[in-house]
Amino acid sequence: MTSSARAERFRIGRLLCFSEPRVGLVLGSTQAMRCVFNGLRPPRQYVYEGRIRRVGLDLGVTSAGTLSWAVFARNSRIGPGTLRGNYVGASGNVALGPGLGANVLVGGSRRSIMLQPISVERSIGLNLAAGVTHLTLGPRGERAVQ
Repeated sequence: MTSSARAERFRIGRLLCFSEPRVGLVLGSTQAMRCVFNGLRPPRQYVYEGRIRRVGLDLGVTSAGTLSWAVFARNSRIGPGTLRGNYVGASGNVALGPGLGANVLVGGSRRSIMLQPISVERSIGLNLAAGVTHLTLGPRGERAVQ
């Protein structure tokens, strides 16, 4: 089996997360989020609670925002806990009034899930951030691990 065949991933849906207001603390920030995963085939919806931490330059204040990712996996089987786990990757955003940002993350069970931005992070505030992002997702009602 070639390495490209082993690395093949299927788009299984979209993850949309709604974040709380954030204050950048120079070396990082933490935000609680409510996320909704919409599966493609068959159409399904699962709700997750999450926490996103950024480590690196993070200066400023932003209002509540929305993050959206295309979700890719090694197979097309999805269930209520498919996205549960820890993700890590690079991120960056800038806001002077309306803001834009992007986060590319890999993780989940056995690092089998990839989250790629399908739209930019949207928020309003005054902020500059770049660094490493850590996202933890758990089923709704289960506290996200920090």
